Amino acid sequence: MPLNNTTTIFDVIRHGEPDGGQKYRGHRDDPLSDLGWQQMRAAVNADESWDLIISSPLLRCREFAQQFAAQKNIPFSVAEEFKEIHFGKWEGLTRDEVTEKYGDHQERFWRDAENHPPAGAETIQHFHQRIGEAWEHWRDHIAGKKVLLVCHGGVIRMLLSHVLSLSPSNAMAGFHVPYACRSRIRIDHTPHGVLSCLVGHGNTVTE
Repeated sequence: MPLNNTTTIFDVIRHGEPDGGQKYRGHRDDPLSDLGWQQMRAAVNADESWDLIISSPLLRCREFAQQFAAQKNIPFSVAEEFKEIHFGKWEGLTRDEVTEKYGDHQERFWRDAENHPPAGAETIQHFHQRIGEAWEHWRDHIAGKKVLLVCHGGVIRMLLSHVLSLSPSNAMAGFHVPYACRSRIRIDHTPHGVLSCLVGHGNTVTE
């Protein structure tokens, strides 16, 4: 268990643009495009450092995270549980293609993901639970450290759902998470319990 009065910092960054541009990828394992690599390199400063870098196992996160960790000589870990939500029949389709095939289902999903999942998809409830369990594990496992987590837009929304006590649907609809977007979460382990807060959300996060 973590000691009392310790502070943990999570810098959370979404991957850059993957090959093929914007589409519902979920578990599809496309690598970053050249632009995606540029976006990720621009999102981290040369003088920044972390105690640990954690990554989703998918290429669009892992390749940059692993290379960056090696360059900075920072310990690196792949966390399978931080994989993106599986979008079922929508995987590999653009938003226009989903509208063409499934009508207004996409609109209903983004308005109320808990009641309108894509066919064959991981439910938002299961996704929320999966990310919550991973969050609790890593939050306690590396208490007192500064950590960079490279993951996905949906994962970031579910993390913010847990930190801000939002419903999964509200978190999915309520946050803009562009490529290479950064967020910072501060966690204080105190005698009164674990207190988490969102310090910043966007491409620039300061101390």
